[in-house]
Amino acid sequence: MSDDCEVVTTTGGARAILDRRVGEVMHPVVGPAVEATRLYCEPARLAARLRGQAPLVLLDVGLGAGSNAIAAWRLSEARDRGERLTIVSYERSLDALTLALRPEHAASFDLDGPAGVAAHALLGAGHHDTALTSWRLVVGELPASLAEGPAADVVFWDPFSPRANPELWSVAAFTALRRRCRPGATVHTYSGATAVRSALLLAGFFVGVGEPTGDHKAATCASVDATDLERPLDPRWLARLARSTAAFPADAPADAYARVASHPQFA
Repeated sequence: MSDDCEVVTTTGGARAILDRRVGEVMHPVVGPAVEATRLYCEPARLAARLRGQAPLVLLDVGLGAGSNAIAAWRLSEARDRGERLTIVSYERSLDALTLALRPEHAASFDLDGPAGVAAHALLGAGHHDTALTSWRLVVGELPASLAEGPAADVVFWDPFSPRANPELWSVAAFTALRRRCRPGATVHTYSGATAVRSALLLAGFFVGVGEPTGDHKAATCASVDATDLERPLDPRWLARLARSTAAFPADAPADAYARVASHPQFA
């Protein structure tokens, strides 16, 4: 393992991982366990969907220290029976997960006990399987590596910020993601940036406001079907988009505002 990652304490008192290469902390406020539940598993209604009658595929984009994936894994493994959950985690560097799995850190990152066994297997063999859950690892550069996974029912989109990783918050990236989504799929991300939401709209998603993340900010939820959004962006957001000085990602088309304004969401 390299020295590019270190364990730090967030402002909320939780343990998290700092990646020195990009200068960002993963789950920087309340910590990884709380954010994995509040911003990803709960808005995705994952527990309820796991009680459904069909297998479920979750794309975990930005594995990091494994917090979002392991929260989903624990929900799946807590069941007595049910259809299989397949988690496919995408990451280009495994340093954060390797550090989180060290004995002195594992409990702080919910990677103790059977969850730690699963994560160690993921690192060593690239997969871990139980009767209820299949966890797969895809190592490579995104968004190109998305093509290596199955079609998704749920997506946790959790790479580093648009400042540090702009190519993963672009129209092109979300268009590639949209091609991997099945009917009824939902996408969940911590970013509430205007340019992120407009990129999702331009990629063909319906887009709504997610859970609060602090400092008067909120996460984002997107969906293939409009009826799956609890709080869709409305014409007031469209008016703010027209006034924004950072409305679109760099690869947005010249007529981006007209395309967003004509989106069925704002009809």
